[in-house]
Amino acid sequence: MQARLRRHAGRTTGTAALAAATALTVLLSGCADQKGTEDKVAPKEKPNQRPQLLGDGSTARMGAQPLQPTPRKLAPGKKPPQFVVFSWDGAGEDGKKLFSRFLRAGKKYGASQTFFLSGLYVLPEKKSKRYSPPGHAQGASDIGYLGNDHVRSTLQQVNKAWLAGNEIGTHFNGHFCGPTGVDSWSVDDWKSEIRQAKWFVKNWKTTTGWKRAAPLPFDYDRELVGGRTPCLEGQKNLLPAAKQMGFRYDSSGNGTQVWPGKKHGLWDMPLQQVPVPGRQFETLSMDYNFLANQSGTVDGPVEKRQEYGRQMRDGLLKGFERAYTGNRAPFVVGNHFEDWNGGVYMDAVEDVMRRVCTKQEVRCVSFRQLADWLDAQDKSVLKKLRSLKVGEKPADGWSSFLEGETQREPGKRRQGQQAAG
Repeated sequence: MQARLRRHAGRTTGTAALAAATALTVLLSGCADQKGTEDKVAPKEKPNQRPQLLGDGSTARMGAQPLQPTPRKLAPGKKPPQFVVFSWDGAGEDGKKLFSRFLRAGKKYGASQTFFLSGLYVLPEKKSKRYSPPGHAQGASDIGYLGNDHVRSTLQQVNKAWLAGNEIGTHFNGHFCGPTGVDSWSVDDWKSEIRQAKWFVKNWKTTTGWKRAAPLPFDYDRELVGGRTPCLEGQKNLLPAAKQMGFRYDSSGNGTQVWPGKKHGLWDMPLQQVPVPGRQFETLSMDYNFLANQSGTVDGPVEKRQEYGRQMRDGLLKGFERAYTGNRAPFVVGNHFEDWNGGVYMDAVEDVMRRVCTKQEVRCVSFRQLADWLDAQDKSVLKKLRSLKVGEKPADGWSSFLEGETQREPGKRRQGQQAAG
């Protein structure tokens, strides 16, 4: 991975496989039971006795993903939980070992996360010609390919992440921005990019030659349900393509702290404008955007770095509190596995995770888990929630605001009486 500025609006088979997957599941099984929620985490499921290898054996179906909460309807008059999503653009494990660091942090603080994997991070550079980026030369990319050791490490962390209950989304492949980048792509271009992102994950044994390595424990055709575009560009034509390719949500937008709705049939879960302490403006809830408004470079003055980190931490905390004490809109944080300005943004994100994920009524979830919860709610409830502005608390309290919004379905017992997340 390259520590460079990116522009954003506002980055063994059979028995051996079973043993490896089971060991990792046991090791990482303690991270999903959130405080302050009535939603129940599903019991840990053992992988199938005979994992179903897919394609060249790079992936396999090994049973339902462990540590997933069961979404329930919000009971009438009940305050919604405060959802928080920590998400990572271009997730890969290089020498900085930030992927593994935040897997440990997620386990420690009870946070499921979304890792937007760049497809090229599991494609060896010597096989770069297998990538055909729309509008660019064969094998071209605006991010660097990883060396073999880091491709192997990335695969290991993706494996651990999924078994720990996290989501593996996509940041697509070549990270092309600007006039000839993803913003110029057609719907068909995006469909090609998505197909290739899937292919690299589903065929890494073919491209690496590591035929005896354990498979990833999921079917990526089923697992991949959302992503974030490079530089937050190209969403207009991505959305219809993503819908056709089976996506359920997109996080490429530039938004505010309100409850999400849908675009082109997908949940629109954008990054959000949050305060910049000490400044008279807001910026997107992402490490890059704080950096762009501070040093403007990945290697800013050493004497200012701790201040930069505190400013991002405090800005994210202000955004969180605005939602937590206000409209309870899901709070979205985006980041990159980079050590910009000496790594202060990574420290800031982990500090925010430590402070917010342990609070009552807070659920730190993946985008997929959030989409599951939204899909389980009555449309009238979501419409009422979307009527609240940024930071707006119901004038007469939550009990009266949502009372009676759950509608009885013909021929069914009113499910809104069940416990909700």
